[in-house]
Amino acid sequence: MKRFLVAAISLILLSGCATAEEANSGFSPSDINFAEMMIPHHEQAIEMADIAFKNTKNSEVLQLAQEIKDAQEPEINLMKSWPGVMESTHAGHMMDGMLSEDELGALREARDAEFDRLFLQGMIKHHQGAIEMAMDVKDSKNKVVADLSAAIIKQQEIEIAAMNELLLKR
Repeated sequence: MKRFLVAAISLILLSGCATAEEANSGFSPSDINFAEMMIPHHEQAIEMADIAFKNTKNSEVLQLAQEIKDAQEPEINLMKSWPGVMESTHAGHMMDGMLSEDELGALREARDAEFDRLFLQGMIKHHQGAIEMAMDVKDSKNKVVADLSAAIIKQQEIEIAAMNELLLKR
């Protein structure tokens, strides 16, 4: 069900972008700044998911990592397509929820149950930061930006709830 929701949201966002002329123009400086910050933010979440594929055998964590990757890769591609967006201009900045190099290093070194705990705690923090960033443009006059913001908020709130449940099972 979650995969269907992710795929449906991504398809709606991408098809809306391709068919609505007004959706492809009129990106405000705030919209562009959001994309330039969210792209490396999402890229780190994908990096964390890729680490999960190597460091755990927990099927629930692996499924969550795949869902995160499946949701965020199309969103990155969408934001990269916006006129005026310069890729990774904020890559070195610490944005809300980003893991530090030390935290990423600990994640890379951890295995199995320890990894699961660090991954879930780190991804919850990461998602909370993304939600805060998306809230800044939820009222964008650009429909694509507003729709993407709403999708990020909704999907990441769902994933935070799932991750909190997984942490309680431990």
